[in-house]
Amino acid sequence: MSVSTRAAGTRTSLLAAARGVFAESGFAEASIAEVVARAGASVGSLYHHFGGKAELYLALFEDYQSGQEARAATAVREARVAGEVDPLALFLVGSRSYLDGCWQQRDLARTFLAGGGPPGFELLARKRYRDWTRRNALLLGAESDWGDALVLVLTTVISEAGHEMAVCDHEDAAQRLADNVLSLVEKIGS
Repeated sequence: MSVSTRAAGTRTSLLAAARGVFAESGFAEASIAEVVARAGASVGSLYHHFGGKAELYLALFEDYQSGQEARAATAVREARVAGEVDPLALFLVGSRSYLDGCWQQRDLARTFLAGGGPPGFELLARKRYRDWTRRNALLLGAESDWGDALVLVLTTVISEAGHEMAVCDHEDAAQRLADNVLSLVEKIGS
């Protein structure tokens, strides 16, 4: 096994372990010792790959957000290939995929919703949200001030629905919520 393959494996193991530890304990109470023990790694390898607990948390958030973005982009791309051209329909397809990801990775979504992340986390989360809103504006073709406001409202509704789905106790309740929210978004966006 090459050094780069081993390093990637260590990084992946540390992120997987951190996911469990942060989900169970929150950022403040999470222990580096517990993360490295679960990962079967050393404290030195954690500091080598991430620099510390805060950077590990932020890397986990970035991985989660990147996965959510990729999931939604893939769904939109597939809908376009299938012939969908209506911007609102494409937004709804991407939103459905995003919401499904909130349910499927609810442990992470709950972790990041709980607050109490490292200093700078709220700023990073806000930047990612603004980026997402800009991408939605491009997708929806919002060009006027009213269009920008509509994109902000629609993005916020989907974001809040994702938060609620992450705290649902049962998948049927989460999916019912997603169906109802997407139906309302379709009416608002029309």
